[in-house]
Amino acid sequence: MNRNFTLRKQALLAAVGLGLLAAPGMAQDSKLLARASASADKVEPKVIAWRRDFHEHPELGNHETETAAKIAAQLQKFGIEVQTGVAKTGVVGILKGGKPGPVVALRADIDGLPVTERVDLPFASKARATYNGQEVGVMHACGHDTHIAMLLGAAEVLSGMKADLKGTVKFIFQPAEEGVPEGEEGGAKLMVKEGVLSEGPKPDVIFGLHINSQTEVGTLKYRPGGIMASADVFKIKVKGKQVHGAYPWNGVDPIVTSAQIINGLQTIISRQTELPEDAAVITVGMIHGGVRNNIIPEEVLLEGTIRALKTDMQQKLHEKIKLTATKIAESAGATAEVTIIPQVPVTYNDTDLTARMLPTLESVAGRDKVILTKAVTGAEDFAYYQEKIPGLFVFVGGMAKGKKPEEVAPHHTPDFFIDESGMKLGVKTLTGLTLNYMEGKGKRK
Repeated sequence: MNRNFTLRKQALLAAVGLGLLAAPGMAQDSKLLARASASADKVEPKVIAWRRDFHEHPELGNHETETAAKIAAQLQKFGIEVQTGVAKTGVVGILKGGKPGPVVALRADIDGLPVTERVDLPFASKARATYNGQEVGVMHACGHDTHIAMLLGAAEVLSGMKADLKGTVKFIFQPAEEGVPEGEEGGAKLMVKEGVLSEGPKPDVIFGLHINSQTEVGTLKYRPGGIMASADVFKIKVKGKQVHGAYPWNGVDPIVTSAQIINGLQTIISRQTELPEDAAVITVGMIHGGVRNNIIPEEVLLEGTIRALKTDMQQKLHEKIKLTATKIAESAGATAEVTIIPQVPVTYNDTDLTARMLPTLESVAGRDKVILTKAVTGAEDFAYYQEKIPGLFVFVGGMAKGKKPEEVAPHHTPDFFIDESGMKLGVKTLTGLTLNYMEGKGKRK
């Protein structure tokens, strides 16, 4: 309660300081926001139709060619300048307003997942593809289809207000948020590398949102600071001495050693990490070792994921994993080679920006529908943009009213389902954040 009060007080003070309340031209700005809201209501049927088309025809990361072509075509219809082939299959739209002002970036991710859909919908995905050498079903099992549709809706609304926009909008449709095939580059990291934040109109700020199947429609969730975790991959190669399974004393068993390492890794979380500060996770997801039941193999490979909500905790986990694995292996007469591959930083909402934009979130959704949420240990490569410029990432509800979170399927599952009535709020959130930030920022120097 005290935390919410403090944040709302900060937001109010920030809004006053930026001229968002009781400022000259406020009536005109209110009219713009009202126009944007009314336009969002009108484009809702299109948003739903776009979403259904993208849902029925999903594509995996770095292969979103048809998805990108459809996005580019729609942006061109709105009179928006279009760049294609960014970070392989990404699309960037640029809308220059009729008045000077800041550059606001809005981002949506566009890739599907290697999941076979099980939901009985007339527009259910039947797509198939090859992922890392395996034939898989493809599904928008994380709601990226809704993200595309909501950002296209915002693009249509804002393009219809072009003459009155106090600045420029950069629409970023990003591929491969869920990751890329082995050996490839992609996602937000590649978009940043190719200059999406440093070339052309350079954004001053970036906004993004994520639909959530376990949050009721009409609701927004936000958090200043770390809202989603960093994600790193670890690989541990445990080397022993191969021997006949009937005579284990003549060798060094890397399977038993690996089991001890796995247990040891969990004590890093349960006994060595200050969990009241923030959550952290170490998960072993793959174990490979051995070819026959009566042969103790020479080596075993463990692979897993590391999640943290602060960079200092992330580094501590890296150090402790290396120490734990190597010392346990050494105690068994084996060796352990630890490799940690950084993937995604902490998704960190700029605290000043969050406070400044909180009144906007409350305006579009209603104060009682804007919830200060706990951080989650899922990861989002939106974090790469936030490393370069201030960013705000929020969750928008996609669960039907009257449902309970435990009754609906979570993300990344075959039964994942989104109530489409929640998308209109996403459109209003993106347009509201853009218009209010432009007014608060004023002219660029």
